[in-house]
Amino acid sequence: MGKASRTKQDSSRRERIAAQRAAQRRAETRNRVLLASGAVVVVIAVVVALVLVKTTAKSKPPSGVSNGPTGAALAKVVSQATSVPASVLDQVGAGSGVTPPSKISGSPLTSGGKPEMFYLGAEYCPYCGFERWGMVVALSRFGTFSGLHTTHSSSTDVFPNTATWTFYKSTFTSKYLTFTPVEETTNVPDKSAPLGYVPLQSPTAAQQALISHYNPSGAAFPWVDFGNQYQISGASASPQVLQGKSWSQIAAALHDPSSPIAKAVDGTANYMTAAICKLTNDQPASACTPAVKALQAKL
Repeated sequence: MGKASRTKQDSSRRERIAAQRAAQRRAETRNRVLLASGAVVVVIAVVVALVLVKTTAKSKPPSGVSNGPTGAALAKVVSQATSVPASVLDQVGAGSGVTPPSKISGSPLTSGGKPEMFYLGAEYCPYCGFERWGMVVALSRFGTFSGLHTTHSSSTDVFPNTATWTFYKSTFTSKYLTFTPVEETTNVPDKSAPLGYVPLQSPTAAQQALISHYNPSGAAFPWVDFGNQYQISGASASPQVLQGKSWSQIAAALHDPSSPIAKAVDGTANYMTAAICKLTNDQPASACTPAVKALQAKL
């Protein structure tokens, strides 16, 4: 083999080796990039998973506790709670162990040209849990609810797991008055939140001014303002009467004037009705019955 041929072969061999080494370096670089990208993807996936777990945990009720009936069962409970006959309510009258609303003085609270009833509460609160039953019964005599859903009070507070309603995302329609509810928290614990439960709604500046003026401690849950003329600060009766009862049991008992639940809840509803009738000039007559008007003197 001539010298020129050997030189040409050596040059070709060196070129092939250089090309192989370059290809190897490119492969190693590509692998490092893929590994780094994979690590980033894994980190992102872990972070997203943690966020989803935390969010899901906050949106669910405590383990083993139901927030109440759904579907046809919920529709039945809503129907029973919103259709207590006037004859039953009149028979209950002032009820038993019920504290009537107290008189306050202020410029009339109105909304949309109608008297306004403002409610401040929270889903975890057992006292709010009791009061909502009375509000549902009373307000249903003046208008119609839609979007009502059941819930329960805190599992770790007094009167745990009191079966009740939530006004969150509900709507009340009436030609006689406006009902404005604010549910400040859910019933799901959150140690990082100001009230210890997952936040839900916040009062507006105008609503906060009312709270600061008439309920300055801000500690009374529930708080109900009837047009700045009457107020309820705290539960009208003890939630004890609802302990251990399901939503359907409570709703059915509202129709039995002899039951302890009717005497507490319907009695509360009657006093609320009496206060609302003061705001609506005793309209409608179907709600502002003689029995209800007789309670107005006790407000």
